[in-house]
Amino acid sequence: MLDYARRGKLERLRHGVYGLPDTVHDEMYTLQLCQSKAVFSHETALYLNGIGERTPFAYAVTLPRKASLSSALAGECECFYVKPAWYSVGMAERRTPFGNPVRCYNAERTLCDMLRCSKRTNVEALHAALKNYAASPQKDLHLLGQYGAMFGVEKELRMFAGLLL
Repeated sequence: MLDYARRGKLERLRHGVYGLPDTVHDEMYTLQLCQSKAVFSHETALYLNGIGERTPFAYAVTLPRKASLSSALAGECECFYVKPAWYSVGMAERRTPFGNPVRCYNAERTLCDMLRCSKRTNVEALHAALKNYAASPQKDLHLLGQYGAMFGVEKELRMFAGLLL
């Protein structure tokens, strides 16, 4: 690979990830190639689920508590850690704007994560996402309630019930 990169046949995108020169680089896709346990979450997942109002400035990822984000990616991502039992709850596959598949949390899990981490959450982004979720034909209020109970944010969800109905 390095020989191809030296000759200009390939371009190094990230450590261990190469692509063709003069092509657009899908940062979300290559980030997940480099950090296999990373799941896009919070504002990044709002965007991927179509209920966020803007493209995230920095990617938010979630890892199981005992995993660690590589030092190469630490400056690029906001990282959240969860207990291993919660890690796979609500995991889904979505497409990046470039059409590549990545793992992220579904809309219901993402809203619960945003409420659970309210001190690290952009309140305006959360309010907009709740409104967009309420208007979405794909919303699943039953699943949202289940996740709310699991993640301990039932009270906060009830507070926003006016937006959801």
